[in-house]
Amino acid sequence: MLVRIPNVLTAEQVRHCRDVMARAAWVDGRVTAGHQSTQVKRNLQLPEGTPEARELGDMVLTALNRNPLFMSAVLPKKIFPPLFNRYDAEGEMNFGSHVDNAIRTMPGTGVRVRTDVSSTLFLSSPEEYDGGELVVEDTYGTHSVKLPAGDMIVYPGTSLHHVTKVTRGSRVASFFWTESMIGDVTRRGMMFDLDMSIIRLNADHPEHPSVITLTSLYHNLLRQWAET
Repeated sequence: MLVRIPNVLTAEQVRHCRDVMARAAWVDGRVTAGHQSTQVKRNLQLPEGTPEARELGDMVLTALNRNPLFMSAVLPKKIFPPLFNRYDAEGEMNFGSHVDNAIRTMPGTGVRVRTDVSSTLFLSSPEEYDGGELVVEDTYGTHSVKLPAGDMIVYPGTSLHHVTKVTRGSRVASFFWTESMIGDVTRRGMMFDLDMSIIRLNADHPEHPSVITLTSLYHNLLRQWAET
């Protein structure tokens, strides 16, 4: 299940991110790669734990906590602190096909996060760079994603995916993982579809009695399936 979440960050917040990034020191992106990813990863990254990474990560987390579509699609239990990467045309940076590590440990805490859902929040406008598409493979085929700055895509952490080579400009983004209260991707997708159906029904037919019935079903399923 791929879900586009528009306007996670405002244009002003995106500009602030870019200003902070322009002053920051970048390092080889392989510092956070697993054994498999190290072989195919060519990009730059803001070092974890730096003031810049913490400031921008907190901004992203605050925005996510206020975003009802993210909450509905992901049903977050734990969110790994957002990271930030950059792909430059110089060096023809890309990230070959890989699957994200199943478990991540939050720095300095020992808290483990199961990577049920992967997220990429775009911080560059599409016209700023060529290439750099996020390509996700799932049951329904291959999906190429290149979104406006401030928009985000979420997709199952089990998906094989890659970032194509950047041939002009620079692509900057935030990326992170979420452990969902519902680890099973099929059940999580069903809950999302049900929630969206309830919202549409309530908008088209306010106070329709079926809204109460379906909302009760949603919460009873959540009560049965959720890990808290």
